[in-house]
Amino acid sequence: MENKKILLIDDDQLITMSLELIISKEPDFEIVGQGGSGREAIALYDELQPDLLLMDIRMADMNGLEAAEAILDKHRDATILFLTTFSDDEYIVKALKLGVKGYLLKQDYKSLPAALHAAMDGQSVFGGAVIDKLPTLMTQMNQEDRFDYRQYGISEKEYEVIQLVAEGFSNKEIAQKLFLSEGTVRNYLSTVLEKLNLRDRTQLAIFYLKHEK
Repeated sequence: MENKKILLIDDDQLITMSLELIISKEPDFEIVGQGGSGREAIALYDELQPDLLLMDIRMADMNGLEAAEAILDKHRDATILFLTTFSDDEYIVKALKLGVKGYLLKQDYKSLPAALHAAMDGQSVFGGAVIDKLPTLMTQMNQEDRFDYRQYGISEKEYEVIQLVAEGFSNKEIAQKLFLSEGTVRNYLSTVLEKLNLRDRTQLAIFYLKHEK
């Protein structure tokens, strides 16, 4: 079986040399190229077509996140791992949204060979400090991706009514679920339809399904 081709991108040559030493001990990996910026990452990826790109985030010229986005736009199946010193929430969220295979911290270098093997097997890999943050960050991402009904002046209770209408519940059933009177549910529904400029509950259900992810 052919060795897996690894491309290293980091603007610190000492780091690159250390990574080369670690990876070279793995018999089934071969480092086919090295670079020190995001722009080099894009060019070298196109030229070398590696099986895996191991890349830093903070670099001069173009950072790793920007480079990864450009590479994934052109090579959707690219296997990219970030290896960085920084566990900033903003960086991790952007990396997750890009769909990279992992986010590792340089202080976890001892786990790098195992992480590379896991990524080659299609698994997602994260450093320990990153894993601890994932539940909170995933919740944050879901909230950010949710369609913002507040722009229409929709309250949380009105949003709950919209959800239940879309799920096919009657006014009576909605009243029972939300501990409201049927009259109050009708009032909520009437107000929601007016705010969203919709005609009936069928249009409301379609509106909800269209905008929810």
